[in-house]
Amino acid sequence: MWEVQDVRLDPSTRRVWRGADEVVLSRKEFDLVHALISRAGEIVTRDELMREVWHTSFWSSSKTIDVHLGWVRRKLGDDTRRPTLITTIRGRGLRFEVSTPVHGRASV
Repeated sequence: MWEVQDVRLDPSTRRVWRGADEVVLSRKEFDLVHALISRAGEIVTRDELMREVWHTSFWSSSKTIDVHLGWVRRKLGDDTRRPTLITTIRGRGLRFEVSTPVHGRASV
């Protein structure tokens, strides 16, 4: 069981909860969240996600990750404009945040 912020993910049953509410994810959405939450706090590159989630080393579409990420953010109730769970690190990848980021402040 992985638990970060108020998201719990059980890889054995492939179930996800946000707080007390279960969140129903498609197979790829679950795999995407699992790939990110299992390395919470670390930047996961898009190449790593394509290999781990889509099992390919080539990009079938540059928007594949973005589309699935949008669905995941909506289902988890993460504001797509100011996400607090999964953030995009421009030019590097995605990160599942271990705590809620403070927007508008410079990181130290």
